[in-house]
Amino acid sequence: MGSAQNTSTGSRKERIEELRRAERARERRNRFLVIAASTVVVAGLVAGGVVLVRSQSDNAKKDTAGDAKQASGHFVTGTDGVKTWKGTLTRNHVTKTVSYAMEPPVGGDHLQVWMNCNGDVYSKAVNNMNAVHSLEHGAVWVTYNDKAPEADVKALAAKVRKTPYTFMSPVEDQKDPIMMSAWGKQRTVTGANDKNVDAFLAEFVQGKQTPEPGAACTNGLSQ
Repeated sequence: MGSAQNTSTGSRKERIEELRRAERARERRNRFLVIAASTVVVAGLVAGGVVLVRSQSDNAKKDTAGDAKQASGHFVTGTDGVKTWKGTLTRNHVTKTVSYAMEPPVGGDHLQVWMNCNGDVYSKAVNNMNAVHSLEHGAVWVTYNDKAPEADVKALAAKVRKTPYTFMSPVEDQKDPIMMSAWGKQRTVTGANDKNVDAFLAEFVQGKQTPEPGAACTNGLSQ
């Protein structure tokens, strides 16, 4: 049993290190793309007016379509305690406020910019619409309210800081003191020592539910 647990721990560490390497590679590519894009922008300033008008028109269409497609649904709880959202989770980038059918939200239309989720711990509430974009990238969101024990909040924060593709913030309106969310997935945990914390991270950090696996969790929005 001890050997199996050590193997699992080793595999998890290897996965986390692989994610870190991939994130660093993406950051290098992003810096190159920014330089290249800047050159293109300077060369294309003459046509900027036309592009801007088209872009605004496209965004308006996306906003309208996104808000119109917000669908209802419900959670189905599995034998492992993980709740899966049964219903359409749209993925449009919108600028209008989205009213989600669950709190914390586990998917749906969202803002174009994601919350940084490379082990980021936020002491204040974050915008749900930015957080949902992070879930789309394969992040796990750890949330808590004022009923969560301070010791558990601190212990969970330490775990999040060590785990790429995770982030943490308070959500006062949530049903239970400590909850974990991924795209289309959610569960309640009893505390930092609950075995389901590691199980949820292992399954849903860049898990099969991820709409955009490998997408960045840095260079987004931070507090």
